[in-house]
Order: sequence, then structure tokens, then C-alpha cells
Amino acid sequence: MGTKLKSAVIGTGAISKEHLSFLSTSERANLVSVCDLSPASAKYAARRFGASSTYTDYRQMLSEVKPDIVHILTPPHTHKKIATDCLEAGVHVFCEKPIAPTYDEFQELWQLAQSQRCWLVENQNYCFNEKILAISRLVAAGMLGEVQEVEVRIALPVRDGGAFADENLPNPIHQLPAGVVHDFITHLCSLVVRFIPDFERVSAAWSNHGGGELFKYDDLDAIAIGKSAHARIRFSSHTLPKAFSVIVRGSEGYAETDLFQPYLRCVIPRAGEVLSPLINHFMNGWDLIGSTFVNFRNKIMQKTPYEGLHRLLDRTYEALIEGKTPPISFEDMERTNRLVNKLLLETGRF
Repeated sequence: MGTKLKSAVIGTGAISKEHLSFLSTSERANLVSVCDLSPASAKYAARRFGASSTYTDYRQMLSEVKPDIVHILTPPHTHKKIATDCLEAGVHVFCEKPIAPTYDEFQELWQLAQSQRCWLVENQNYCFNEKILAISRLVAAGMLGEVQEVEVRIALPVRDGGAFADENLPNPIHQLPAGVVHDFITHLCSLVVRFIPDFERVSAAWSNHGGGELFKYDDLDAIAIGKSAHARIRFSSHTLPKAFSVIVRGSEGYAETDLFQPYLRCVIPRAGEVLSPLINHFMNGWDLIGSTFVNFRNKIMQKTPYEGLHRLLDRTYEALIEGKTPPISFEDMERTNRLVNKLLLETGRF
């Protein structure tokens, strides 16, 4: 494919800014087209990020532009149809989460990708945020011991205005099997399976504490158990402040972060039983002070928690150009979507 991939984007919603900013600056990408049902939106995105052409029909774009890879950034209920058409055209697909509403549909897409000898990659960007990679390195080095517990928690006031709360113009996300919470469980589950790959038992409590017909659910509290390892998966729309916390506990120590206000707190054996707590407090104190300045700078510079997306995209493009497996493998997606499926089965709607 050479040193650059011909890239196209379908959908110009909020997340497209992150994808397009990468594509417009990457040495591995040549942004050839932007497609959206709105001609004005497509033209604006193309002009801002330097795309060569615009379309309102993605099938026409596939036929005329013949991209190497397409970024599917449309609402989730459209993913399967668009991804199918792209794969059948022999194009690699990088798709926003969830890649498909159900596990069976994900499996169908993967089988099609294999038959077409194309790569299908789901966006699991938070797995590539700096602090998650740091925790992964601690686990790989054995600093935490054997992983015994993982807790991933998102707190977002999705009912208090914003894209999900308009009853007069319901967001397409509400069409997903678990509604708005479904839009977040890929992130929750992808982080869990990074540290605990497989589970035998899953139990979940789905709730709609706020009531009404717009939201199917606004709260999820789940436990997943694999052998001796336990995971808690939590989404809350009624607790503040906003948070995206990840805690990994091992037999020797633990590490935690909040991806909305990134820091790394690590409690591990350092210099014997007596001094270890003092050294941990000292090291974590310095890290928290440093993180405070970094987070303040990020606020001023309007940087978002999507820093892992650019890292994931860069590694994906590098792998495709070099003919290697992308950083989000089939196994990563399969484990994530299988856990999501187990959670959905707990809703009682299937």
C-alpha cells in the first residue's frame, strides 16, 4: 500500500473532529474524502481538514474514490450495513463503538472481513490512554502481582441536558438494545478484558432510576467473575462529579486512575514492609501534583480524554501499512463484545 493509506470518513458528528484531526496531520494517511448526509457538513469538514472530495452517498464514494480504509463514525444502528458495504468493496474498516448492536452481528462482520481479507477494527481508544498503558506495563512487569480485581466506573449526568436528553428529538443511541448506557459499555468492557480476559459468571442490575420512556436505563451495576478474578462494571447518571475511574488490584498491589482527570496512583511493594507505605505516599503525592498542572494545562488548551485515540489510530495505520495485526485484534474485540453480550442478556430483553 506504500507509506500512506487513502483514508475516507463517513459521518461528521462530534467524534469526527478527533479522527479528522489525526488524518489531516498523520504522515501515514492521505485524507481523500468525507461523506455525510448533510452536504454542508461534509464540505465544512473537508475544507477544515483538507479532504480532497465530499459525498453524501458513501457507496458512490467507495466506487469513485476507492479508499484503502474507511472510518465509520455514524450512529451505531447504521454500523453493520455501512461496514458490510465497505468490506464487500475490499476496504479496511475502523468503526466507532459499538461496532454492532449485538454479538451475533459482530461475528457476521468479522467473518465477512476475513473472507474479504480486510481488517475490521473497533474503536477501543481508552485502552491506549497514557495512564492505562502505564497500568498495563505495571501488570506486565509483575509489579501488582496476579490481577485479582478490576473496577471500571463511568459517572455522567446523561439526563441533565445534552445530546441524550431531548425528548422532542431523540438521539439515535436510544435505539440500541440497552439505550444510552449501551453507548458506553464497550469502553467499560474493553478496559476490563484488558486485565481479566475471560469470565464464567456475569450478573448485572440494570435500572432506570429517573423513570420516563426516553431512557431504557440510566444505571448499570455488574459483577463478572473469571476463576479467582472479579470485575465490577459500573455506569451511573446520578452521582457527581463526572468520572471515568479504573482500578486494577493484584496480589501485591494496586493502581488507579481517572481518565477524565488523569493521574496514576500506584501502591506496590517498594522497600520492605515498614518503608513501603511512606515511599508510596511520597511517590503518589508527586504524581498527583504533576497531574494537577498537566490537567490544568489540558483544560486551557482544550485537550480531551481522547489522547488514546490518536495513539490507537497511528498504531493501526502503521500495522496496516506494514502488513501486521492491528493493535485491536479480533481477540480483543471478541472478548469485549462477548462480555457486552452477557451484560445485555441480563436486561431480560433477549
